[in-house]
Amino acid sequence: MADGTGTGAAQPAQFAFDAESEAAIPAILAKYPPGRQASAVLPLLDLAQRQMGRVTGSAWIPVAAMDVVAARLGMAPIRVYEVATFYLMFNKQPVGKFHLQLCTTTPCWLRGSDEVVAACRRLTGIKGWGETSEDGLFTMTEVECLGACVNAPILQVNDDFYEDMDAAATERLLETLRRDEMPPPGSAIGRQGSAPVGGPTTLIEKAGLIEKAGLIEKEGE
Repeated sequence: MADGTGTGAAQPAQFAFDAESEAAIPAILAKYPPGRQASAVLPLLDLAQRQMGRVTGSAWIPVAAMDVVAARLGMAPIRVYEVATFYLMFNKQPVGKFHLQLCTTTPCWLRGSDEVVAACRRLTGIKGWGETSEDGLFTMTEVECLGACVNAPILQVNDDFYEDMDAAATERLLETLRRDEMPPPGSAIGRQGSAPVGGPTTLIEKAGLIEKAGLIEKEGE
């Protein structure tokens, strides 16, 4: 496209921030000093994408929304296009109600992300990356590291991380989403935070370690 956004999606003719978004904008702009309002481009793009999701059911940023952000911040539109196309978190075309963002980088791959990808394809009917299922519920996107490698493989759905996934856990998750239910995020195996599989171990023998270090007297001494 001539606008440089790289999207071939059908574009709405116009976009305007609604009352809910407008109410949030002053607090966002107040975080940046006068003359530096362009720094608010990321949160305003996020605000526009969330509004699209709230209003249309598809969280993405049309070119008209980028232009509105540019005008609000006094930026050249191309500068906003550059930001929107750089970050994977901004969708330049419509996505399904549940955006399946699959990390396939090394830590997730070593722990079985291929199984997660295969299960997503099998249950949604999606063949390639960036595609949306025929029922409009799911879009699959391959993403870079999500920063939760210790609990890999990770499947991000919209804003939520589902961790320690395998084929069976992925199938259960997608079946739940089809019922329009959003399961609580976190580990599929009940891992506590980023503790080892099986539970925390660091402080189990704390007293014994202190004793061995000679920091407390043994009983009877």
